[in-house]
Formats: sequence, C-alpha cells, structure tokens
Amino acid sequence: MKRLIVNADDFGLTLGVNQAIAACHEHGIVSSATLMATGRRLDEAAALARSLPGLGVGCHVVLVDGEPVLPVDRVRSLLAPGGKRFYQTIGEVLWAVARGRYRADEIEAEAGAQMAKLREAGVRLTHFDSHKHTHMFPRMLRPMLSAAAAHGIVAVRNPFEAPGVVTLPAAMGDRTLLMRKAQTAVLRALLRKRWLKVVEESGFATTDGSLGVASTGTLTEARLRQMLRGMPEGSWELVCHPGYNDAELAEVRTRLKASREVEMRALESMTERELREEFGIELAAFGERLDGARVGEHKPQ
Repeated sequence: MKRLIVNADDFGLTLGVNQAIAACHEHGIVSSATLMATGRRLDEAAALARSLPGLGVGCHVVLVDGEPVLPVDRVRSLLAPGGKRFYQTIGEVLWAVARGRYRADEIEAEAGAQMAKLREAGVRLTHFDSHKHTHMFPRMLRPMLSAAAAHGIVAVRNPFEAPGVVTLPAAMGDRTLLMRKAQTAVLRALLRKRWLKVVEESGFATTDGSLGVASTGTLTEARLRQMLRGMPEGSWELVCHPGYNDAELAEVRTRLKASREVEMRALESMTERELREEFGIELAAFGERLDGARVGEHKPQ
C-alpha cells in the first residue's frame, strides 16, 4: 500500500505563503503544514489553522537562517559567533555540529519555546520538522525529540529522500537538481540508519522517507508526476513550498521565490482522486490512524 502525506513548509512566513497553503489544502491535495513560530505572519497562519480542522499542523523548528524565540543569552551556542542570529546555511550548521558547538540543552529549550509559542496561539500540533532539515543530524535530533515529547508531539519528518524518485536522466538535465540529488544521496547513506535508531528509541512515529527534498525550488508539475510514478510502497511525505511570489516575499531572505508559485500550480494540477486512481496512492496526514496503526509509523527494515 502507498500512502502520501503532502506537507507544505514555511506556514507563517508571509501572507502569500499562508494563502497558498490554505488554497492547496482546500483544493484537496495538501494534507498538512508546518508552522514557523518565528514567521512574520504567525498570527494569520494560526487563525487559518484553527479554521481548517482537516489540516494537520506541525512545528517547523527554525535553528538556521533566522532569530531565536528565546533571549540570545540563553541560546549562545546556537548563534553565529558575535551575532544574534542562527547560522545562515546548512553547511555552517554541519561544520558547527562537527565541532561540537551546539549545546543539547539549548537546542531543547529553543525548540520547546517555539512549540510552546504555537500552542499558545491555539494550534494543536500533530508533528514537527525543521527548517532546512537540521533535525537530520542525530545530535540535533535528540533534544528536538525531547522538546516535542514534552509538548505531546509524537511524529517527526523523516528527511531522507526516497531513492530513485529523482531519476539520473531527469537530474542530468538540471545542474541544480543533479547536485541536490547527489547531496541527498550522501546524507542518506551517512545518517539515515543512525537517525532511524534514535527515532525508534524515542518512540516517535515517522514515515519511510520523503519526496521533494532534492527537488526543492525545481518542483514542476512534470517532475511531481514523475516522482509519484516512482514512489515506492509504504508511507512517504512530499515536502513542498507553495506560495505567492509577492512584494512581501521579496523582502524575505529566501532562495524560494518564483518557484513557490510553480509548486503551487503543480500541486493544484493534482486531485486526491487522481492521486488514488492514477498513481495508487492514498492521501494521508500525520496523526491519522488507519488499520489500527498511526500513519507514518516506521517499521524498521
């Protein structure tokens, strides 16, 4: 059986992102979203989440390319030296992790503060993931899991791309996609086994992996359909970033601008019925229970 959670990231980033996520959910294809406690449009996103009971909402933990919720003197190890912001890139995070710079108690405190902020806004949290997938590193994952457990969250994104959903011939025609395919393959080989062990030991639910990580910023309708055709059996999550490329988004430091509208059109080209009848995929959401098992619960292989 094939199950797919379609999760829109960056909920709360801008009004245009909020509106696009709501539109894709109402269209029937986006089943969940992850909300940024540090987003400039958090209040509007929280109000939308409360008005859309069918939308599963998680916490998009931000520990890179942003500012903390907690005072800077409580999270010094998470910040770029001499500043008040997190490291800007995932490469900088990886280097800091390798040097043992991050303190687990500060990761747990900041992640917990972000989750608490969302709950205070009236949002019931079903799962969590992280901005730029910083939780793929087990040293950062463990304290995030501890924070999530304290807030009653029991599911987490498996950030490792399903092998083969981006074919080599398709990647050869796009230099950016080819580079990201290689990067995600290396990270999967290095981290996935240990990552799954940590999640299993913590008692959290997760999926068999993700689709769309390598294709972030290049997810067209044709590429989406190609990935769905190649999706393996099991439970998977499609990571997507729909949004309107408007004046507010232009003010945000993100490489994903025009691509958000391309992704939105790709998502809206698909219906839940087509997903089921053409691709043999059932749409799912974090927190649901089917056949007595939690959707996304990983069965060790």
